[in-house]
Amino acid sequence: MSQSAATTTDSAELITTTVPTDAVRDADRAAPTALVVLGHHRADSLSAHVAGRAVARLTAAGYAIDFLDLQAENFDPRMTVADQPEWGNRDKVYSPTAEAHMRRMLAADVVVVVFPVYWQSVPALLKGWIDAVWNYGFAYGRSKPRLAGKRILWLGLAGATADDAIIPGMQQLLEAQLNEGLAYYSGFADSRVGLLPDAEEQPQSLDVEGNLVIGEAISGDARTTHYAAFDAKAEAFVDDLLAADLVDA
Repeated sequence: MSQSAATTTDSAELITTTVPTDAVRDADRAAPTALVVLGHHRADSLSAHVAGRAVARLTAAGYAIDFLDLQAENFDPRMTVADQPEWGNRDKVYSPTAEAHMRRMLAADVVVVVFPVYWQSVPALLKGWIDAVWNYGFAYGRSKPRLAGKRILWLGLAGATADDAIIPGMQQLLEAQLNEGLAYYSGFADSRVGLLPDAEEQPQSLDVEGNLVIGEAISGDARTTHYAAFDAKAEAFVDDLLAADLVDA
């Protein structure tokens, strides 16, 4: 079973992908910066909607936003030699694309990554970004990581229901991959996974024999209530990250 999150909401707030210009960054330099990364191939997806909610929450908290929609910016997830040249040279020059994304990572105080959970992991689009940008000599391989002290939230949308027995294991796998294997290794001060089950309109679960069971689609007031609670949970993960930042400061 694929725990994808392809469902959209009628009230989805689609956001325009823009890369801040130098002038915009200069004007906002007094404000902390949040890099919001969307790793979904559809602009009308529930993942895109959640990314929009995260942008709104961060903006309200006083953050300047750099919104990175990997699909809209035509990011190619296939690693090339130019992306990762001269393996042993930590000061190598990466591809122009990788260098541009690295600069955006360096400029961010907080990173929020939104993605659908595919097979207990991130989709290929996002994995390719991690491989090319979180590169040796940049994200790791130095006595003091260049990303040291930053904070990151991984918001993963899962089609499985909250009471599905797969959820605890999914949470553990994502935390091991993203918190321990990636963010900790790259010097992040705080990394956390916000898992958002119940993303699908039709509840999905497995029975005791491993068969996929798909329930009836929710609609009307029940659907509105369901996705309002879904949005609130996603926003709470953002709020918790920002609250921890304030406490530590």
